[in-house]
Amino acid sequence: MIGFLDDIVTTVAIGLVAFLMIPLGMTVLRMIVGPGYADRFVALDMLTGLAVALGALTAVVTGRREFLDVAFGLAVFGFVATCALAAFLERKGAGK
Repeated sequence: MIGFLDDIVTTVAIGLVAFLMIPLGMTVLRMIVGPGYADRFVALDMLTGLAVALGALTAVVTGRREFLDVAFGLAVFGFVATCALAAFLERKGAGK
């Protein structure tokens, strides 16, 4: 019974990873095309959130806890980058 549940969790996690590729592609497109700094900033923030989600799902699929450490590090990096870019945009004039 436990092996069956493990297979279901792995299948769902792989499906979620495949599903997260859609917003990942859209986010990269927004970073490239985005008309202003604010749009690129929001896309970068979303990209770090997606990277954290992918790291956590990778930890579920592989069963290795090291990926959770990587996901936590990415979350901290994303927070610091958000604070730094918010200060930059404030000095720049709200992305104009």
